[in-house]
Amino acid sequence: MDLDFSRFRPERPPVVLAGGLNLVRALGQGNLEAIVATWDPDEPAIASRYCAGRVTLPRPSADGATVDALVAMGAALAGRLGRRIPLVYGSDDTLTLVHANRARLARHYLFLLPDPEVATALVAKDRFAAFARHRGLPVPRSLRWQGDGPGSVRGTAGPVLVKPSEKLDWHHTTLCHRLFDGDGKARVFASGAEAATHPLVDEYHRQLTFQEYVPGGDPDHWSFHGFADESGHVLASFIGRKVRTFPAGAGESAFIELAHDEGLEALGRWIAGRCPLRGFFKMDFKRDPGDGRWHLLEINSRASLWLNLGAANGVNLARVGYDYLVDGTRPTPVRARTDYRWISLALDYKAARELGRRGELGLAAWIGSILASRNIYNLFSWSDPGPWLATWKRRLVRRLVRAPRRVVSLLPRWRSTAS
Repeated sequence: MDLDFSRFRPERPPVVLAGGLNLVRALGQGNLEAIVATWDPDEPAIASRYCAGRVTLPRPSADGATVDALVAMGAALAGRLGRRIPLVYGSDDTLTLVHANRARLARHYLFLLPDPEVATALVAKDRFAAFARHRGLPVPRSLRWQGDGPGSVRGTAGPVLVKPSEKLDWHHTTLCHRLFDGDGKARVFASGAEAATHPLVDEYHRQLTFQEYVPGGDPDHWSFHGFADESGHVLASFIGRKVRTFPAGAGESAFIELAHDEGLEALGRWIAGRCPLRGFFKMDFKRDPGDGRWHLLEINSRASLWLNLGAANGVNLARVGYDYLVDGTRPTPVRARTDYRWISLALDYKAARELGRRGELGLAAWIGSILASRNIYNLFSWSDPGPWLATWKRRLVRRLVRAPRRVVSLLPRWRSTAS
């Protein structure tokens, strides 16, 4: 545990952050101190100037060592400061861990979670469809795997969306790499028959959720972000929209922006109260370009990278959540600006290449779309260069280490061609 307890004050306790760089920067923009708790030794957030301390956690496993480490850290901090400490988490893995151990963690930490029934339905996407129907939420129709009649995968003539039922440690799973090429969060098939006859879909169907596909491209993907109190009342919020994702249509955010839509704002607030949600949340929607209807795709009851973009545009949900958890303060309503966009250059480059192969985006148009807007970057920041420098230092060291091995591996080939 790398902590200087003397720098923390009881009236303004630090945040324990089980999350990444975008969240530590959102906290930093709110003038909050963050202790980064991570099991990844290469986590860029550790090198951020907003990181007030770091704690290395064991990787989540069945032995409960990660929870034990969090509890021990919380007990030490809360004991020293004489009060509970705010806890912020930014992944499904950590959300699941907090949800399963909420009673133990709540002794030392401040956080808000939905009721167990709601939290479980939001994490397990295969349960979300039934939960949403019971609450009357506007979700796409779910399709069953068995049979070939109406409402089944095989009985659906139109496009079918396939996505994982759970995304725990998602990018390291075999399913992600085999069926979703290591990048996507979902996959679209031209028909139910095509999905049903795909060998990998058949192999993994018990781990998958199937829905009728809502037409539209990346710009039709919107999201509603907020922080809700114990009754599901939204204290602050903003709306986001995707410019590009990779892979297109069902992948990770590559280029995103904030936007305004009064209808979606009202719908998002109604859903938050209907569930009800508590604490940080993110709702993903898709608007049908044909009839303009909103379809709710999923809800995440945790913080996300969007908080960094929201903070840059005047609505800092990280600060809103902190003030409410620590002091019970409710913010004055503020309308988010749309001055800044957020971009991951590495992912957006892949997205641009994919769109270029389809003839939908040229190189000049891609560069122009980036230069024409004020951007904040996933890694680089003039005001917080440490994470970028640390990342490139590690990459350079790894390349230098691999270089002699590569030379040695090429020697037999060189000798064979030289003789």
